[in-house]
Amino acid sequence: MPAPPGCHSTVFLSKRDSVAEIALNRPEVINAFNVRMRDELFQAMEAVRDDPGVRTAILRGVGGRGFCAGADLTEFGTAPSQAVARDVRWARDLWGLFASIEKPVVAALHGHVIGSGLEMAALCDIRLASEDAVFSMPETSLAMLPAAGGTQTLSRVVGRGRAMEVLMSGRTVGAAEARRMGLVSAVVAPDRLLQETRRLALELALLDAEAVSALKKTVRHGTELTLQQGLAMERRLAARLEERAAGERETPPSRSSSVRGGRD
Repeated sequence: MPAPPGCHSTVFLSKRDSVAEIALNRPEVINAFNVRMRDELFQAMEAVRDDPGVRTAILRGVGGRGFCAGADLTEFGTAPSQAVARDVRWARDLWGLFASIEKPVVAALHGHVIGSGLEMAALCDIRLASEDAVFSMPETSLAMLPAAGGTQTLSRVVGRGRAMEVLMSGRTVGAAEARRMGLVSAVVAPDRLLQETRRLALELALLDAEAVSALKKTVRHGTELTLQQGLAMERRLAARLEERAAGERETPPSRSSSVRGGRD
């Protein structure tokens, strides 16, 4: 998964048809997450959110060694305290921005997917992994809390019991096990990962944008509601889509399309 020639940013954004690709680009340190990457990833995600021509986004890592090896401890570790390091990481609500995107976001995961890398992946809607992908959350073994969303998102993806075991043990989870526990949707050969991710992203881009947005709202916000509240939200959004469809059926064709040009 190479970067474009001459690219020196820690994150680069490209667009093909209606699919945006966001690539983490610090391959020399397995795309370790630092302050500059935080800022550039925030800008890229804002661009995806605000571009009406983008229907789907892909998040991937550059280089053969992995998607993201977690926070860059050589940078965050120089902060006067863990509290300062935490504040630096949270100075922009990148994780809140991820959660607010109403378009499908697909993660292409290979090699090392560690710490913040796994937290970012868990914020995506769909995750595909290559056979060489390995996942871990080692923060507890370092007397730290996975405070970039890991305590909340991982349990929502794989369930509370599995999340607690992975978070507490800090052990490595291979791609096959990640598939079994529901962390990823599919496992493919490394040389097919980007191809399969792009194929899926193109399929998602063909879906009705408003319906996809409504679906994401019901699934994401529904976990924060009671069952009755979630069902009510589902009915409300479904009715809105039905009203829109009915209005489109009743809209008469434009005059210009029904009037012939010229004179008799």
